[in-house]
Amino acid sequence: MLSGIRNAVIIHNPLAGRRRGRRAQQLDAAREILAGAGIEAELQETTGTGAATALARQAVEQAQQLVIVCGGDGTVNEAVNGLAGSQVPLAVLPAGTANVLAKELGIPWDIPAAARWIAHGTLRRIALGLATPLPGRETRRYFLCVAGAGSDGVLVYSLDPALKLRAGILAYWLEGLRQVFCYDFPTFRVTAAGRALEATLVVVGRTKHYGGPFRITTEADLFKNEFELAAYTARSALHYLSYLPVVWLGRLRRMRDIHFWKATSLCCEPLDDRKIYAQVDGEPAGHLPMEFSILPDALTLVVPGREVNS
Repeated sequence: MLSGIRNAVIIHNPLAGRRRGRRAQQLDAAREILAGAGIEAELQETTGTGAATALARQAVEQAQQLVIVCGGDGTVNEAVNGLAGSQVPLAVLPAGTANVLAKELGIPWDIPAAARWIAHGTLRRIALGLATPLPGRETRRYFLCVAGAGSDGVLVYSLDPALKLRAGILAYWLEGLRQVFCYDFPTFRVTAAGRALEATLVVVGRTKHYGGPFRITTEADLFKNEFELAAYTARSALHYLSYLPVVWLGRLRRMRDIHFWKATSLCCEPLDDRKIYAQVDGEPAGHLPMEFSILPDALTLVVPGREVNS
């Protein structure tokens, strides 16, 4: 039980995910469940890009006791960037195209059931990832679950927001298929923990889950102050297509052209003048060169407590 927490803000992205027509009813049910646990929750809707960050910062300034995000990975990431460094806890009601944090923590993909889960949760202080474009061209971004550079960065950068809104996760598959045939997989240098190699993709994992049904950095731990890195050195579209059944079967670590190791920071640098894009929690984060680092003791997170009956 979240002892001592009596008020909360629910930051809700009304455009996230499918079944948006039922969302108001589900959120009303969630607020009733939270009220039954002694937590009065005020609903605040996002109005566009960056709104969740502003609302989360406002919650900190107003000394709210809990911020709950109802949305997908992008909305959660925005809220994290408003809460980073504060003591205000974050909890999630899963919605949106995907929600890596919900998968990682085993949060039910049902808003009222997730509200019961929150009411019986406990608080953990965790690290965050921090992506810093070099040399300070753009604003740095915190991330909670996963970042990357290379082929996944260009996929996120190229994704049509309108198609994502209509098609959900299918939009990622369609754009990924398009990129396989038009992206030339340029290499860039990855340097971390005394090791350097040239890669076409690096996944910077704080979580085991990556997106959709996939698990890539399976030895990552959200509660440790480190990343697990997965660096892909293949340059062939056919190689990338061949990874799909391998990752589905959980055998990615057997591949000779994928390298895994642990680190607390890494630097990714282009080898020529081509733009190589990066992403954090499935959102565009600029282009290389970029540093990814761990910021310990950066966020309070609501995590599973005891088992809850639905």
